[in-house]
Amino acid sequence: MTRRLLEVCVEDARGIAAAVAGGADRIELCAALDIGGLTPPASLVRAAAQAPLPVHLLARPRAGGFVHDTAERALVADDIRTAAEAGLAGVVIGASLSDHRLDAETLSAWIALARDLGAARGQPLSLTLHRVFDLAPDLAAALETAVALGFDRILTSGGQPKAVDAIPTLTTLVDRAAGRIGILAGSGVSAATLPAILASGISEAHASCRSAVPEQDPALTRFGFNPPVARQTDIAAVATLATMLRTTET
Repeated sequence: MTRRLLEVCVEDARGIAAAVAGGADRIELCAALDIGGLTPPASLVRAAAQAPLPVHLLARPRAGGFVHDTAERALVADDIRTAAEAGLAGVVIGASLSDHRLDAETLSAWIALARDLGAARGQPLSLTLHRVFDLAPDLAAALETAVALGFDRILTSGGQPKAVDAIPTLTTLVDRAAGRIGILAGSGVSAATLPAILASGISEAHASCRSAVPEQDPALTRFGFNPPVARQTDIAAVATLATMLRTTET
C-alpha cells in the first residue's frame, strides 16, 4: 500500500499548531504565503523545530522571479544552514536562468552544502525543488535535471497556476518520475479538487488549508497592517484533507 502524505504550508506559530492538530504529515515553513512564500524568520524556525512533525524550510529571499545574484545565493545558503542547525528535516529551494530553465549550477552548490550539513549533523536534509519548476519551458527536461541533481521531490502544479487544471501533465510527470523522485502536487489543493488531483497518481499533496477570518479591528486593515482578506490555517481543513488522503491510499 502506498501511503499518501499531506504537507501543509504555514507562515506563523498558529499555523504550525493547526497543522499538527489537524493531522498533517509534514510542514513547509515560510512567510508571506500570499505571494507564494518567502523565507521565514529565524524565531519561527526555532519554534517550528519543536513541532512533532518533519518541517521543511522554504528558502526564497524575495518576491518575484528565481534568477538570483551572488548576494541572494548567499542568503539561500545561509537559510540552508539555519534549517540544518535548527534541526529541521529539510529545505525547499529553487533557482532558474533567465529563460526559466533550472539553474543547475546554483542548485548543485546549494545541494552540496545541504549534503555536507546533513552529514555533519548525522541526519540528511530532505530536498524539495519548489514551483520554479512550473515555469520551466520543458517540464520533462526539468524533471530529469532535478533527478540528476538529487532532489527528493518536486513541488508542482503541473505547469499551470492551479494543479487541478493540469491533471494530464501531473499524470505524465508521475509516470516519468517512475519512483526516482517524488511528485508533490500543490496550488489550489482543497477538498473539492483533491479527488481529481489524486487521479494523477500523486502520493503527496501540498496545501495551505487556510480560511478567511473575520476582521477583528478595521483600523489594522486601514493602516495596512492586515491584508484586505486575512487568512489563517484552518484545523478543520487540514483534518479533512488528511482524512481524504488516508482513506484513498492505494
